[in-house]
Amino acid sequence: MPESGGLMESLKRMACTLLAIIQTRLELLSNEMEEERLRIGQMLLYGSVALFFFGLATILLTAFVVAVFWDSYRLLVLAGFTGIYFVAGLLAWYALRRVANEKSKLFSASLAELADDRDQLDPRP
Repeated sequence: MPESGGLMESLKRMACTLLAIIQTRLELLSNEMEEERLRIGQMLLYGSVALFFFGLATILLTAFVVAVFWDSYRLLVLAGFTGIYFVAGLLAWYALRRVANEKSKLFSASLAELADDRDQLDPRP
């Protein structure tokens, strides 16, 4: 019977080790999610502020140029700015679609660690 006690103790240690590995991986996953949430929040904040000020500068620049050419070419200037803004909007839309279609790197560290764990536990050479 001492062998079965040793076997049971060994199985308990192995289960405890497995649970510790799982807990570590879940903590890593949680950290990655929190880092990604903070990064996205910062990007949204800075992007919103930049968008506001660039928009304000664009409006003021347009008003200035239209005022300069008010007597002679105001409609042509307005049409030109409209075309420029439309093209810029299209370029931004295509860039947004390209970024949205890229594969996310979220959980890449967790997946790499799990692959390393699997490789270490695999008895095949």
